[in-house]
Amino acid sequence: MHDAVVIGSGFGGAMAAHRLVRAGWRVLMIERGGWVPKGSARRHPLACHERTAHYSKQSAYRCLAGGEAAEIASLFCVGGPSVFYGGASFRLREEDFAPGPDIVNGSRAAWPIDYHALEPYYDEAERILGVAGDDRDDPTRPPRSAPYPHQPPPLTPLSRRFRDSALELGLHPFPIPLAINFSRHNGRPACDLCRRCDTYACALEAKNSTDVAVIGPLRDRGLEVRANTAVTRLVESRGRVTEVVARELATGEAVSFRARHVLLAAGALASPHLLMASGLERLNPAGPAVGAYLMRHACAMVFGFCNDRPDPGRMFHKHLAVADYYGCGPGAPQRLGSLQQVSTPPYVMIESRAPFPFRGIPLHGFVEHLVGTLAIAEDEPQAANGVRVDWSERDAIGLPRLEIRHAYSMGDEARRRGLVRRARRILRGLGAWSCYAHPITTFSHAVGTVRMGRDQSAAPLDEWCRFRGVENLRVVDGSVMPTSGAVNPSLTIAALALRAADHLVREDSG
Repeated sequence: MHDAVVIGSGFGGAMAAHRLVRAGWRVLMIERGGWVPKGSARRHPLACHERTAHYSKQSAYRCLAGGEAAEIASLFCVGGPSVFYGGASFRLREEDFAPGPDIVNGSRAAWPIDYHALEPYYDEAERILGVAGDDRDDPTRPPRSAPYPHQPPPLTPLSRRFRDSALELGLHPFPIPLAINFSRHNGRPACDLCRRCDTYACALEAKNSTDVAVIGPLRDRGLEVRANTAVTRLVESRGRVTEVVARELATGEAVSFRARHVLLAAGALASPHLLMASGLERLNPAGPAVGAYLMRHACAMVFGFCNDRPDPGRMFHKHLAVADYYGCGPGAPQRLGSLQQVSTPPYVMIESRAPFPFRGIPLHGFVEHLVGTLAIAEDEPQAANGVRVDWSERDAIGLPRLEIRHAYSMGDEARRRGLVRRARRILRGLGAWSCYAHPITTFSHAVGTVRMGRDQSAAPLDEWCRFRGVENLRVVDGSVMPTSGAVNPSLTIAALALRAADHLVREDSG
């Protein structure tokens, strides 16, 4: 019998396991996906995550509203989305933990903790992930107990153009904090500044995804990882999870595991799916909130077209962020969100999402004239946005089919439009003569479906991420966030998981 079973291996699962294994616990990590093969093949243009076997429709979610397709695939691999993400590792701002009525808007969303309760765990997560950053020029930076573990890399030529354009507009660009080795660290090589980062697994393993930076070292300390194993049910008896039922995907064999504690970290779509498939929401005083209040940011990719090729050296240039429109501090402008420079996307990604007249046309040369910015606006938690199970249909592993509904509010759309306008100004300043904004309709930043809070009737989790009504179950992924802020959620997920696991260890030993 294990001390803990951790379901999922992304930021939440890996960080929870990190704390438990270091405390001497016997931990089993169950991951539905397999290990992503290593090597130079990761740099092939068609190796972006959507083109790999890890992006699977084996248990496709039915999207009834708000998605880019009627059926949504899922990413399954050891390390979860961290393997293919771009490394951005932001802290929420202090004000994000006390959102105003324009965001809460009747949803009863309320953080049970403030920024200072999470700050030590942000610091620890940055050390574990080897984050390189410098927030001295960030006008919304929250207090820090320690500097970033590593310094950011020098700006490449295109990033200097972005910086100069932002400065000319009176803005304050600063380095995006990135969980990437820009110098040799932990026995792994430094980033060589290629452009195969966002949506690609790192060929050098210089990106500090959780499979590399956390799970690999933990296996040397005794962490047991069961890959290619899908959890199908949590069996409850007398207010405790007594058995974790799963299926070995290679053989189809049913297996089960027992542990004193279960930490669910399958993600903001899959975690409520498993909770509802197991009937556990019926034990929770906030049961109707399980699966509700789905958020994913109101994002848009804003591309500028230049006459020249702005990145002739084809170098990594995801360097700079702008937070002047975040709406923090005295005299701050209207709260809109954040802007981030992005590297020129792979042409296969542009071709797959091109608007009608360009669909099916080879766009490799066209893409090299693009510069891009990611606009991230906070979206409101709405009860109607969420996931529910359809018991009339089963997926490939026997779970009831999951259905998703999502629609942005008028406020969400207005914040996104405001950011897009400001992103265009920066891109025009660095030489773009035409711009195109592409709203993002994926669920890559999904949070909020099993939220934490002090109100037992509104929040399924308490401040330590304990699932109300089930004594030995905690949820430690993005689903716990009551509101989304306007920066990438990965570091906040990591910090919350560290905090929850730290409390579990202290509670268990006390």
